[in-house]
Amino acid sequence: MSTPAPEPLLDPAGLIAQQQPVVLRGLVRDWPLVAKGLEGPEAAVAYLKSFYSGTAVVGYSGPPEIGGRFFYNADLTAMNFTATRVKLDAFLDRMLATLDDAQADALYVGSTDLDTYLPSFRAENDLALPPEAFGGATPLASIWIGNRTTAATHYDMSNNIACCLVGRRRFTLFPPDQVANLYPGPLEPTPGGQVVSMVDLRAPDLDRYPRFARALVAAQVFDLEPGDVLVYPALWWHNVEALEPFNVLVNYWWNAAPRFLDTPMTTLLHGLLSLRDRPLTEKQAWRALFDHYVFGPADAAADHLPEAARGPLAPLDDLTARRLRAHLLQRLNR
Repeated sequence: MSTPAPEPLLDPAGLIAQQQPVVLRGLVRDWPLVAKGLEGPEAAVAYLKSFYSGTAVVGYSGPPEIGGRFFYNADLTAMNFTATRVKLDAFLDRMLATLDDAQADALYVGSTDLDTYLPSFRAENDLALPPEAFGGATPLASIWIGNRTTAATHYDMSNNIACCLVGRRRFTLFPPDQVANLYPGPLEPTPGGQVVSMVDLRAPDLDRYPRFARALVAAQVFDLEPGDVLVYPALWWHNVEALEPFNVLVNYWWNAAPRFLDTPMTTLLHGLLSLRDRPLTEKQAWRALFDHYVFGPADAAADHLPEAARGPLAPLDDLTARRLRAHLLQRLNR
């Protein structure tokens, strides 16, 4: 009689199906980088350097007055930090040199591809899950390194597994339906490629942003220790605060949607162009059409039509997606 295979410790697709954030305490506590971090920042840095390929990364630096929060300047005309190509080993040394300086610059390396910049790191520190665990998708594994920095409240278009490896981090998450209460900033430029909330979570100005009080009621706060893992769905807003002088996080982004699908942000931008400024009654009618054709079940709008007559209402594949994209480009370039 064969012994059944053990249940996996992590089921990403199953957790995301619940559409709620979940913390798995100590799941990656046995990773070597966690052990090095518990020895101290110097040991963690030496371990990271042992994998470094030598390729320059993007390093973010902000003056002490930003308090570690990467954001806009006072009038939103530029960022409150600079981004430059740097050697990772030298940038890590710069972090070590200012560990005990409360007035040091905020230093941050974000969303850096592990396989490109730290090859072989994942041979010793990895979830090592098959694509089936991610709904058939291949996740993007990235590393985030910094001192006491804060990523302002934003959302990502992919599901996320965040592994806290060195230092402690505080994630404050808000469900997608809180968007209006979070007072999103400009669509572009943005501090990190995604729209961020205008509210500083450390000191919310409720006179200027009164609806943020409702967002706080819906917020979920997770304090992660080294070895803890946080899993949360795409489009959940999150503020990420590093709580120690030196911090490292590895995350896995994935989305089970087919690669030939366009980004929904394209649709949103085109909606601004084509729908937003129409009369309210028209917008309500278009909302019904979108509910029918887009937001309802994928096959509902065409199930009464013969297959040969369904056109773009039929299930998309790589070829039909290219045809539809070409048709849209023709319509846009009128």
